[in-house]
Amino acid sequence: MAWFRAGTSVARLAIRRTLSQSGSYTTRTRVIPSQSRYFHTTVFKSKAQAAPVPRPVPLSRLTDSFLDGTSSVYLEELQRAWEADPSSVDESWDNFFRNFVGQAATSPGISGQTIQESMRLLLFVRAYQVNGHMKAKLDPLGLEEREIPEDLDPALYGFTEADLDREFFLGVWRMAGFLSENRPVQTLRSILTRLEQAYCGSIGYEYMHIADREKCNWLRDKIETPTPMQYNRQRREVILDRLIWSTQFENFLATKWTTAKRFGLEGGETLIPGMKEMFDRSADLGVESIVIGMPHRGRLNVLGNVVRKPLRQIFSEFSGGTKPVDEVGLYTGTGDVKYHLGTSYDRPTRGGKRIHLSLVANPSHLEAVDPVVCTAKLHYWWNYTHCGGNQVAFTTDPRAGRSSQYCTDVAKALNAPIFHVNGDDVEAVVHACELAAEWRQTFHSDVVVDLVCYRRFGHNEIDEPSFTQPKMYQVIRNHPSSLEIYRKKLLESGQVVEEDIQKIQEKVNSILNEEFLASKDYVPKRRDWLSSHWAGFKSPEQLSRIRNTGVKPEILKNVGKAITTFPENFKPHRAVKKVYEQRAQMIETGEGIDWALAEALAFATLVVEGNHVRLSGQDVERGTFSHRHSVVHDQETGEKYCPLDHVVMNQNEELFTVSNSSLSEFGVLGFELGYSMESPNSLVIWEAQFGDFANGAQVIFDQFLSSGESKWLRQIGLVLLLPHGYDGQGPEHSSARLERFLQMSDDNPYVIPEMDPTLRKQIQECNWQVVNVTTPANYFHVLRRQLHREFRKPLIVMAPKNLLRHKDCKSNLSEFDDVKGHPGFDKQGTRFKRLIKDQNDRSDLEEGIRRLVLCSGKVYYELDEERKKNGAQDIAICRVEQLCPFPYDLIQRELKRYPNAEIVWCQEEPMNMGAYNYISPRLCTAMKALGRGSIEDIKYVGRAPSAATATGFYQVHVKEQTELIQKAMQPEPIKYPF
Repeated sequence: MAWFRAGTSVARLAIRRTLSQSGSYTTRTRVIPSQSRYFHTTVFKSKAQAAPVPRPVPLSRLTDSFLDGTSSVYLEELQRAWEADPSSVDESWDNFFRNFVGQAATSPGISGQTIQESMRLLLFVRAYQVNGHMKAKLDPLGLEEREIPEDLDPALYGFTEADLDREFFLGVWRMAGFLSENRPVQTLRSILTRLEQAYCGSIGYEYMHIADREKCNWLRDKIETPTPMQYNRQRREVILDRLIWSTQFENFLATKWTTAKRFGLEGGETLIPGMKEMFDRSADLGVESIVIGMPHRGRLNVLGNVVRKPLRQIFSEFSGGTKPVDEVGLYTGTGDVKYHLGTSYDRPTRGGKRIHLSLVANPSHLEAVDPVVCTAKLHYWWNYTHCGGNQVAFTTDPRAGRSSQYCTDVAKALNAPIFHVNGDDVEAVVHACELAAEWRQTFHSDVVVDLVCYRRFGHNEIDEPSFTQPKMYQVIRNHPSSLEIYRKKLLESGQVVEEDIQKIQEKVNSILNEEFLASKDYVPKRRDWLSSHWAGFKSPEQLSRIRNTGVKPEILKNVGKAITTFPENFKPHRAVKKVYEQRAQMIETGEGIDWALAEALAFATLVVEGNHVRLSGQDVERGTFSHRHSVVHDQETGEKYCPLDHVVMNQNEELFTVSNSSLSEFGVLGFELGYSMESPNSLVIWEAQFGDFANGAQVIFDQFLSSGESKWLRQIGLVLLLPHGYDGQGPEHSSARLERFLQMSDDNPYVIPEMDPTLRKQIQECNWQVVNVTTPANYFHVLRRQLHREFRKPLIVMAPKNLLRHKDCKSNLSEFDDVKGHPGFDKQGTRFKRLIKDQNDRSDLEEGIRRLVLCSGKVYYELDEERKKNGAQDIAICRVEQLCPFPYDLIQRELKRYPNAEIVWCQEEPMNMGAYNYISPRLCTAMKALGRGSIEDIKYVGRAPSAATATGFYQVHVKEQTELIQKAMQPEPIKYPF
């Protein structure tokens, strides 16, 4: 369940425009208390003169206002056509005209009624179905100034108070609700009473925007049923009990911790009984698990009363809390404030079943959790609920926070029904939540419950809301709580007596006090940060051995053949066919494996091992740079074929998933992050179209990916592919902002960790991995490494662009296998190489090398080409493939190999970007440990500092690139810094 806020509805704005579409007047509607409660006064103000001139409204304008394509002229033509030939009109119109003529002939009460009047009545009914929510009593404070649409005024349709007890013919229609009842003749008063009861009470329904007759009829049946919210004594006692728990929980916290921020639920306490009823009903209808995402408003109440986090633990956290101590050296991370934390629980329901609830941890970026919990839709279910506060953020009035009537209007784009409900009416809240659960289980689609409530104490408990909302908070101070309102209602009904209420309150207070006393000695002993499918994974304090990622040669050959073969009679594009033929040749010869084939081999071998592989992002099926072609299209039939779905016999197609995504980095990356949290045994990859665009998801990087394990003890194995590299495409297509990911890395630049070759904990203790890989084989191994380990870490890959087809960026198939003696096999086996040493034949000690150039990414190939051109055999070039965590052991190995070499860091990016500011202090630490100098001895070669990532002039780019490559290879010593 995600909380929902803000949005604009085109449909809503379109309807509002049509209500004043004439150029000669504007409209406004007000309620006249002295008249009937059904009638308003509609005033038309001429732009030329201000005097009000009441007048009837033509049928054509009424029908046009609903955008339904009908008009009075059309209706009259239809009637004449029917009179001439009944078969010339649709069956429903034929039935209507026949019924009308028959009823008019036999019912004296409607003998003077015209077809136009009947149509006006039908449009009037439709007006309530469309706009009745605008007249609903939604604001618990009664402060909202809402214009009642003129479409809800009977006078607009030509009716007066004299018509209230007059009978009208409505006809028999094939639709749901009270129009489906066998009562074709009704008085105007009875019609109005039913409409007011259904649409203008404590719940406002919006559903007529849904272009599905079945769904609208289903809702009409539910909404227009007389007295749908009648609860017996037993149900009301349950609702009362839950409301007391919700209210007294907040009161207890306010009493014990008067100055603590808790973002309490006061003013919206009915959320708790609503959520519980929603979950109970869902369990009755077959739901087994629910994933909840929500911001901090009311989160502690939901944790304690809905998800059942131990109250003593919550109280302990208010008192400062303690770290878990049941295991020596247990990893606890940095922690987070109590109103950001999550938990999970198997909760018993009112119907005797059990349902698993998970509340996902969320930062203060209120809606950031939405795409994360959306992943639950794949396995469980989700719906939106919005708890409406009285302001947006601290003090902003809601009208300044959106351009539409409701914060939920954006949900109309999803064809989701919206139930606005007054947060003071707990039974209405319960009914709306139950109806939402029934909708979701019936149609398996989204639904919105908009709980309209208020904040009794402002943004937080130490805030002073009267600074900016004096009138509102004057009303709030004198406004009864929802519990007081419900208590009065139950006592007046006679179903509950004061003694019953006192017993529940005493029980709740007793439990709260017992838990408070227990909290003083509370020590968390259970590590509940991993759900069942995370069993067996190791946390950072537990040793995890490094595993080989090589694959048997015969498996590589077999899967290589499978992923380069098309079905018989399949006709791909000739260019794609050529690509696949070249790939088949690479597999056959074992030489020249390029980047795309290496990736496909990594995916295929993981699938063979029974792992799920998931790749999403913009244009990922083909690849932004037309290199992947994982989904191929038949040029004659348009049929799609994905070779990776056919790696093994009778393969489950869900084992490999590749999906082009929408152009929303934030939403899609959040979704994939949630997927990786839910599926630790899956390789989940998100690829940006260009790395430059990834910063649209910066909130996900900052609040979840880089710090989620530290704050919430939640491991994440998500892989990010961010195309990066300087090739003259300008400032928006050159940089994935490598420096930002490195800046957020938490490894200490001044301490060399333990670097045991087989039990290396460095990577377990860091927050994520950042790599800039230069060979297809190394890319193959770094992807497979993600799953071939006993823990999970995010992997940030600076993916290549021009290396995808670079003549030298190739690998041999022997570098992928696990055969001892093959090129990819080293002392520990075949695995990802964190650093690739100089490719010239070097001994363990090379005293004649005058310069050691360290670099990362594609710049290596340009440096190597320049070195060959200059014949500079006294310069060594080493590639740092894994930037974070920093490979101290391998860097020191190379420093020892070249004891007399000048140390240079070379990069394409400007000095204030790229890896330089991350590399230099760590490289300095490694050098100092060997007595090789200080940070001044690290020479920088790259672009000068810049505000923009790159120049937009191609000739300038070529000049800059040429200069930095030549400088790195120059015979003279490098001058610092430029």
